[in-house]
Amino acid sequence: MANPYRGEVELVVGGRAYAMRLTLAVLAELEGELKSDSLMELVERFESGIFSARDLLALLRAGLRGAGHEIEPEVDGGPVVAAQAAARLLAVTFAVPE
Repeated sequence: MANPYRGEVELVVGGRAYAMRLTLAVLAELEGELKSDSLMELVERFESGIFSARDLLALLRAGLRGAGHEIEPEVDGGPVVAAQAAARLLAVTFAVPE
């Protein structure tokens, strides 16, 4: 079960729930993979809605890797569910704690 207080979001792959988490190390890898100059540029790409399926898969893979899972994100529910999970992942990663 994902713990949002740790910056985790749940993703269901093949009928099994996995936690995703964006650690600093996976964020750095993601910047390189997506050829982004900064974290803000990366976040803005997703917030603007101008991202590719390749970007989405890279983000989900990074989130799964950050939580210790090395699986391919064949998301139950398809691309809309995948995009929603990615949006939640970015939101909990960059939320300022109260």
